[in-house]
Amino acid sequence: MPRYFIHLAFRGAPFHGWQTQPGAISVQQVLENALSTILRVPTPIVGAGRTDAGVNASMMTAHFDAASAPEPRAVNALVAPHIVVYDIRQVPDNAHARFDATSRTYHYKTVETRTPFLNELTWFTRPLDYKSMNRAAEILLHTEDFTSFAKLHSDAKTNICRVTRAEWIPDPTTGGMTFVITANRFLRNMVRAVVGTLVEVGRGKMTVEDFAHVIEQRDRCAAGTSMPAHALYLAEVTYPY
Repeated sequence: MPRYFIHLAFRGAPFHGWQTQPGAISVQQVLENALSTILRVPTPIVGAGRTDAGVNASMMTAHFDAASAPEPRAVNALVAPHIVVYDIRQVPDNAHARFDATSRTYHYKTVETRTPFLNELTWFTRPLDYKSMNRAAEILLHTEDFTSFAKLHSDAKTNICRVTRAEWIPDPTTGGMTFVITANRFLRNMVRAVVGTLVEVGRGKMTVEDFAHVIEQRDRCAAGTSMPAHALYLAEVTYPY
């Protein structure tokens, strides 16, 4: 049966994360219900990853198998307003949205001015030392073991990741700053823990050397707090085809 990639965005607040779970509404569940209704057969989907409750996605990829692809507008009619499907395209029958992904990029958005239009989509903070935070973030490019930023008691088989980009940049859409991080894979809660520790550097409570030492300790308790989910976005997933 043909396989399709579906490209979509969603706001995380109304959902208990991506993955279907008993007694809670998820993005995966809503999409599967919509596809199954349109195609008139049960249609499971597999996402590129599992976002936690409240985390947004400006671009998520998932795959499903079907005799034919529905129009994005038909899916949107059933899932709006918190989910928007941009594109559905056929891919090789063995393509896999999760296992074939070569990189994933997350954004964490901060602002220093409160606004009712961004309060629920960004994290408000007093001024931070972003130059020092970027010096600390550069260390991530030379790090392999991210145990210090991994959720305790997770089911991850390894804490090894390869980060290829990690920097704070000005964000013209919010007027604030956005942390951009790209890696071949991410551990559960990893980005929020990294940002929380970088914020400690930005507040002057931790030096760049302290940040490096946190990584060396391989101890989640040594790192900073986990940041709120509402300002985190899955921004891009790349594939070799």
